[in-house]
Amino acid sequence: MKKNIFVNMAIAVVSLSTLTGCLEETFPANGIATEDQVGESGSATEALVMAMPAYCHTVNWDDRHMCFGYGSMMHIRDLQTGDAVMQYSGSNYDIWFNKWTQNKYMGQDYFYAQYQWIYHWKFMQTVNNVISAINPDNATSEQVGQLGAAYAYRAMLYLDMARMYEFLPNDKTSNINEDGNDVSGLTVPIVEAGMEEAVARNNPRATHADMVKFIEGDLNKAETYIKNLTDTRGKILPTLACAYGLRARLYMWDGNYPEAQKYARMAIDNAGIQPMTMQECLNTTTGFNVTDPWMWGAQQTSTNHTVTSGIINWTSWVCNETTFGYASAPGGSPSFSADRKFYERINDTDFRKLMFKAPAGSPLEDQVIYLKPSYKTSLPTYGSVKFRPGQGNDGNSSVGACTAYPLMRVEEMYFIEAEAAAHQDAPKGKALVESFMKNYRDPNYVCHSSSTDDVVEEIVFQKRVELWGEGQSFFDIKRLNYSVTRGYKGTNVDDNLARLNTNGRPAWMNWVIVQIEEENNEALVGKNNPDPSDKYTPWVENN
Repeated sequence: MKKNIFVNMAIAVVSLSTLTGCLEETFPANGIATEDQVGESGSATEALVMAMPAYCHTVNWDDRHMCFGYGSMMHIRDLQTGDAVMQYSGSNYDIWFNKWTQNKYMGQDYFYAQYQWIYHWKFMQTVNNVISAINPDNATSEQVGQLGAAYAYRAMLYLDMARMYEFLPNDKTSNINEDGNDVSGLTVPIVEAGMEEAVARNNPRATHADMVKFIEGDLNKAETYIKNLTDTRGKILPTLACAYGLRARLYMWDGNYPEAQKYARMAIDNAGIQPMTMQECLNTTTGFNVTDPWMWGAQQTSTNHTVTSGIINWTSWVCNETTFGYASAPGGSPSFSADRKFYERINDTDFRKLMFKAPAGSPLEDQVIYLKPSYKTSLPTYGSVKFRPGQGNDGNSSVGACTAYPLMRVEEMYFIEAEAAAHQDAPKGKALVESFMKNYRDPNYVCHSSSTDDVVEEIVFQKRVELWGEGQSFFDIKRLNYSVTRGYKGTNVDDNLARLNTNGRPAWMNWVIVQIEEENNEALVGKNNPDPSDKYTPWVENN
């Protein structure tokens, strides 16, 4: 019999309103206004709107140190690929994220299904509060722009959830689940602002096609309204270019390559920024911790609970160059690293390879720039130096944890444009990726592939290098039916239980809906994804 992780981890089952993601709720303790309060003052509207970017940094459980908000979702997805690994250079062990890497307890009765589901629906509810509260017919111009930002946020969340929960064929679980139902292509229920409770309690998983149509509707509204937004609060609210970028992601998921290519180019043309330079990427003070070079970002501040907690935050887990947090190099903590084969495939002339510790004797060994010389010694080989602590402060978490992380970068749009073109015309896609790489990343780059599949794979690999650690590669691996290979001779995945190899897309990328949701939404009964837990045998090296 399966052990219930709710009991074993001493986590109380949360209330119905928490899990359904569709009932009214207020957040007075967090200073977040409700839609009933909005009419009272402009400041209430402002609070409601700013609750959206603030929810990126919500700590749902103080005693669960992997629960630090949207960045945690990104980290989970990265660790479910073969590109990013946690290396354990000492006795300390990562008890927080390792079940996702080991493919254990992924089923509907466990916390590892509960957390993602609760987080996304509460975030969705926060966004729906804004959509319900702002009437474009009598709102100010700026509020209309903020309404557009809310529709963009909702489109992003539904697109994320749809891609994570959609059941796609894999090598271990069938589309016919344990209840005998076909769940092929099913995503998540669509919960609109103001939906009646009775409807929400009988709300089926949307099909792929229905979800595409719904997200298109949100983006239509986003593009109409968001033009009125004049203040993005330092890029934590999205712009029109971001809405175009979301369409590019949407159409890639849908396989509509002409539209994906079109909107990726529109996003590039409207972003008003260039790809990050080598100096920006490798800067020890501002490298991948400020929003300036990006289209859209999440910014942690000194008042966020993630920062005041000291260790339950993005920086704690992805920045190796600190003396605080889980990924801190000293003391044998788990270091956030690139997979060895992933690293070795990057050209030495590509400056992005300098975001990882080079092996001893490598031509790049003395070219990697560290925050302090001590980190050159303490980091394991392939350890990341991509994400730097805030202001380069590696000792004070109240400063060092005040970092931003990217929700969308213009570089992603270049790769979407190239891949979408390659699906239609391989030479055109090849020319586009070569142009980007030569101009912005590696002057010696040449794409040696010629067939459509090979050109697409090469473009996507370069995209995975570009967006390493940013939570996006999961979607491409799942979408394109790529394998994950963590077990091989010389692997740096030192958690033996995480050395899992798949034949095509991993079953664990079809996320499972938490069981209690079925109890409160009858349309979900018998329609869950199959449990992928323990379906793969860890690779063992034969001496």
